[in-house]
Amino acid sequence: MKPIQLVDLRTQYLDIKQDVDKAILDVLDSTSFIGGENVQALSLELQAYLGIRHVIPCANGTDALQIALMAVGCKPGDEILTPSFTYIATCEVIALLGLKPVFVEVDPDFFTIDIDDARSKITSKTKAIVPVHLYGQCANMDQVMSLSKEFDLKVIEDTAQAIGSKHTGEDGVKSAGGIGDIGTTSFFPSKNLGCYGDGGAIFTNNDELAVSLKRIANHGQTKRYYHDYIGVNSRLDNIQAAVLRIKLKRLNTYAKNRQEAANFYNDAFASFTQIETPKISPWSTHVYHQYTMKLNDIDRNQLQEYLSSAAIPSNIYYPVPAHRQKGYQEFFAGKAELSITDDLSARVLSLPIHTEMEQAQLKHITSTLIEFIEK
Repeated sequence: MKPIQLVDLRTQYLDIKQDVDKAILDVLDSTSFIGGENVQALSLELQAYLGIRHVIPCANGTDALQIALMAVGCKPGDEILTPSFTYIATCEVIALLGLKPVFVEVDPDFFTIDIDDARSKITSKTKAIVPVHLYGQCANMDQVMSLSKEFDLKVIEDTAQAIGSKHTGEDGVKSAGGIGDIGTTSFFPSKNLGCYGDGGAIFTNNDELAVSLKRIANHGQTKRYYHDYIGVNSRLDNIQAAVLRIKLKRLNTYAKNRQEAANFYNDAFASFTQIETPKISPWSTHVYHQYTMKLNDIDRNQLQEYLSSAAIPSNIYYPVPAHRQKGYQEFFAGKAELSITDDLSARVLSLPIHTEMEQAQLKHITSTLIEFIEK
């Protein structure tokens, strides 16, 4: 049995090595490093895959969120609704722009934004809502869009963990990131669609927003050397785009492999009340960027140590939610508790899941965890 990793990027690379090596060498031979045909082709291929009108590649997923907030016209002091139970980048860009993150509770089963709590926190300063499609499945976008229409809020979907997931709602089946005003994603290497460095993209079906997003990402230029707007420098390089084009062709297979691994875990743990396996919402497919379970009456630290002693890695996403981070206390101090978020942070644990998991690895992981429970 191969060593178990949370994400096995090397085995994945070896499977596509011939194509990747050729693609990278072709870029080196062309010396077209910034922009280039792969970047343009990736945009078109992602548009077709996702069924989204515009795809604007950028430097990383954090930039994607920042550019999106800039494009919808948010001003310093505006309030942005976002879950606290998320990676910090979602909240980070809000604060960096002088906006105010308003931390919202999440659903205890699906880990995505709680609309009732979001509604209770809307004020005259609320300008946007950022639903996070956490761990690989979509937030309830029918509820999000209904709330946004009622209060005239912009919707920016954080799709960094759920690219390829499908949402079934009132308007039919749509891709994660293609429902709100703007969608954002990350191509960080460990993502379901990951490159070999940093990368990201922004999605929209709005032609005017697409123009603004492209302009902001390119120094605010309307044409070269004419800067009518304040922008940033955020671009995906040609080598990373070349890698992503190869992986995009396999993204459905990658999702299927992750789903099969998740099903193995689900079946193995089905009879154990100490483990709550991930629940799949009725409105979304799950592409399992993470396999995250909730633990009941189990010492998480002891379990992690036990797994580690058997050469099984695990991780906690996320041990300290945004509203508990020291750097964000000015936005939360004195507010009502987020009891569900705090509870989840104390109970969740993620097991290895990736596109190359072997049956022997899955059996070793599940049998070791069950052994711990039955001790």
